[in-house]
Amino acid sequence: ELEQSLRTAPDSALLADILHKTILHPLCVKYPPSAKYRRGFLTELIKKLESTAAEPLDELYEALADVLKEAEESTHCYKNYLLPSGDCVSLCESTALISGGTTGLLTWEAALHLAQWALQNPSLFRGRTILELGSGVGFTGIAICKSCQPRTFIFSDCHPRVLSQLGQNLQLNGLSAEPDGTWSPQTESQGQEGEGQSCQTPKVIVAELDWGSVTEKQLLALRADVVIAADVVYDPEIIVVLIGMLQKLSSSRADRKAPEVFIASTIRNPATYQLFQAELDKAGIRWQVIPAHSSCNFLCDVQPDVTILQLFV
Repeated sequence: ELEQSLRTAPDSALLADILHKTILHPLCVKYPPSAKYRRGFLTELIKKLESTAAEPLDELYEALADVLKEAEESTHCYKNYLLPSGDCVSLCESTALISGGTTGLLTWEAALHLAQWALQNPSLFRGRTILELGSGVGFTGIAICKSCQPRTFIFSDCHPRVLSQLGQNLQLNGLSAEPDGTWSPQTESQGQEGEGQSCQTPKVIVAELDWGSVTEKQLLALRADVVIAADVVYDPEIIVVLIGMLQKLSSSRADRKAPEVFIASTIRNPATYQLFQAELDKAGIRWQVIPAHSSCNFLCDVQPDVTILQLFV
């Protein structure tokens, strides 16, 4: 309707109305789209205005000036990812690849692929306890919580800023994380009676998990049925620590069935990825490639080379 009105009678009053219903709307101000998007939107409105004999609209130019200034200063933006169910994952992400000494403040390609694969295989997660390693800002886990009905989902990371941003994104999506103290061995062992039952509202836990220092006892307390991770294989030093943690996961299961482990990786450096596979072999951890779609619905431009491995710990 707005586009039709613009074609038939573009004037300053109409453009001002559009401005206040979109870019200057209170919700848009509180949860702003990226500066790039707003800049493009405002530029189009200005083109419409300048193509007519309408009076100049100072408010429009002021809004564009604010966006241009913000583009230079902004450190974060909000992104919305539409799920197949029609639900949406909304995230606050960093605008920089590296921020605060970490790469964990934005969503990486493998997380999008892993989420799409999970949504195509909901029975793997339904009614089970899921542990995600290196959750970052939370896209994969939030998508699974909203679509796959896990019993418990444990988000984990080790960087304070990442954990803080993750907590905000959980709230943004209507998920409430329980205090860290709720995942003690006693609490978890008492709560397994409902294992296998699907849950409309999963129990959500955020855990500070350092792969190098986590103990077998702590991993056992988490009682994970499925372990997932995305884009965690990118540095040789991290690979060694990750495999060490997976070995602890294997030896900590006591009389429980070993968790199913799935790791999605973007192949940026083939040598690094081959090192990961070689280290898995050296550690005696069997693996197999999981068939997955070559394209990802959450990516609209370049489709990276992403592989999902299932590990047998």
